[in-house]
Amino acid sequence: MFRFWALVLVCAASVAAQQKDLELFLLIGQSNMAGRGVVEARDKQPIDGVFVFTKEMTWTPAVDPLHFDKPEIAGVGIGRSFASALKVLRPGAKIGLIPAAFGGSALDEWKPGANHYGNAVARAKKAMESGKLRGILWHQGEADSGTTRLSSNYRQRWIRVFESLRADLNAPDVPVVVGQLGEFYSARQGGKGVYADVVNEQLATLVVAAPNVGFASSAGLKHKGDVVHFDAPSLREFGVRYALAYLALDATWRQ
Repeated sequence: MFRFWALVLVCAASVAAQQKDLELFLLIGQSNMAGRGVVEARDKQPIDGVFVFTKEMTWTPAVDPLHFDKPEIAGVGIGRSFASALKVLRPGAKIGLIPAAFGGSALDEWKPGANHYGNAVARAKKAMESGKLRGILWHQGEADSGTTRLSSNYRQRWIRVFESLRADLNAPDVPVVVGQLGEFYSARQGGKGVYADVVNEQLATLVVAAPNVGFASSAGLKHKGDVVHFDAPSLREFGVRYALAYLALDATWRQ
């Protein structure tokens, strides 16, 4: 019995040791960042050296779903494939993913003082006790695609949010990658996506309107049948595209 508990303690100490000096990435936005893809067996297989910051603010091996915003529908997202793509260049990297996205949230719900913003900052600061913030991944805009007012000034509002976020995290130069809304979203029934193309234009031009911002294209990616959420294969591919956009911003990862 003594040997059993000694082995447990050794294993726990080994896991804890791995969760130091992590390369951290904050995942924020709405449901397509949280992930709604159908989880398969492969998505439950841990990736060596990739961890997720849980709802309880502890580290555990990263398996899908990473997010817990809506547990009954949370699924495959971009986080694991993003981390896997980065580890191709640096197999020994220890990556920590910080999920803080929330399905259905509008950009104004991410303003300083709003709940989602405060939650993301608090989680990121706690996670940063275990490493360094290397990047922020953002996918949001579907909730702002239904009116001319929200879509036409999306870029200006986004810049204000991220200026504050970088300041509050003491990371003024941290790379940020934003993702294009699904090309299919403008066809959603009910007019909710009627201005999605306008939001996508605003997202794409952030690369020249704000410092150290990259853009991940969603060209050719498919929805899961609801004309809102990317399917699991598309989200896995999207994560790779986010990684490529990130690598274009952070040359130190390639060294």
